[in-house]
Amino acid sequence: MKISTKGRYGLTIMIELAKNYGEGPISLKSIAQTNDLSEHYLEQLVAPLRNAGLVKSIRGAYGGYILGSEPSNISAGDIIRVLEGPISIVEGIEDEEPAKRELWTRIRDAVKDVLDNTTIEDLANHTDNFGESDAYMFYI
Repeated sequence: MKISTKGRYGLTIMIELAKNYGEGPISLKSIAQTNDLSEHYLEQLVAPLRNAGLVKSIRGAYGGYILGSEPSNISAGDIIRVLEGPISIVEGIEDEEPAKRELWTRIRDAVKDVLDNTTIEDLANHTDNFGESDAYMFYI
């Protein structure tokens, strides 16, 4: 499975909105500048997110975008499916021999599980201590 820039940048939009949840709308210009991204490209991505109800647009001088619901209710899987389509690892899986078909199915299900059980609240609150709690410390 390959996540394109649509999915990655869409997650960026949603994470930025989650970080500022409850503080009012945020402009795409602000998100683009903060993350060094193209504002025009973000405008193309926000339309399907809005159509899916994941974001709402607020008009006016202090307008922008807000989340369509609480960050804890929106999964990474919701966003990826809107922007990338269905989650699949291998096309034509039904034509594979049983052992490989089961492997591809298990991998697909594991990816879906991670995406569906990771909320944008989790991503917005993420800290850069990946692996530190699981690391072993050896003293000599």
